[in-house]
Amino acid sequence: MPRCLATYYYSIKIIRPVSEPSMKLIVACALLIAIGLILATGCVATTNKKTVNSSSDTTDFSLNTTPNSTSPLKGSLVVSVSGFSYPTNLSVYLDNQTVGMVNPASSLYLMVSEGNHTIGVCADFVCEQERVTIRFGRYVTVDFSERLHKDVVIMEPTVRVLESYKNGDHLSVNIEFINPSKKDLQISGVVSCGYSYIDDRSGTKIGDSTRGTFVQTVKAGQRITKGLVLNLVKGNSLSYSYPVIEELKVT
Repeated sequence: MPRCLATYYYSIKIIRPVSEPSMKLIVACALLIAIGLILATGCVATTNKKTVNSSSDTTDFSLNTTPNSTSPLKGSLVVSVSGFSYPTNLSVYLDNQTVGMVNPASSLYLMVSEGNHTIGVCADFVCEQERVTIRFGRYVTVDFSERLHKDVVIMEPTVRVLESYKNGDHLSVNIEFINPSKKDLQISGVVSCGYSYIDDRSGTKIGDSTRGTFVQTVKAGQRITKGLVLNLVKGNSLSYSYPVIEELKVT
């Protein structure tokens, strides 16, 4: 028998692979999109960072421009009249302003701002002055004894130390009794002196003081110079301060 041949038609869809240039373009676009997102995120972060820095800078600026409420740098100034005895305390002036009192037994210690200043001491109508330059960390000492001795006319009975010197284990002190009044007077008081020495046994430095009393009758209108001996402890490298008059009494 004759065979029937049937003819079948199939629809075949051929998918062509994407060419290599097209794949490169897609990858490039994806990379550009990713970079864009990263940059966008970075911009936000950078903006925030700038805002914080701006706030911080503003705070620092306000702190730096705030006036300093503390005092300027200061140095030490010591005013003394250790060799000048006077019946009353002497006024001390710094740049025409009263800053304290001073006497032979007690110096005046001041903290003064850096720069040039005028320091002065007044006894009655006589004022002695000196220009000083103050620097931070430096000590400046001004003693007005010699100038006051020269210029001040003693109007009240008093006693003052003229000189002192070490003599073995003793300190010899020459003191002057002054009686400007019109009657005879008896003047008494104490001479004291601080000193230091190196102990022979321990080798340490020791501070000590010595005192001596005096009583002297002074006729009207006269001046008398007398010597007084103060005892010292025996030791090495002995050094002493200028003797001062204390507990002065006039009768």
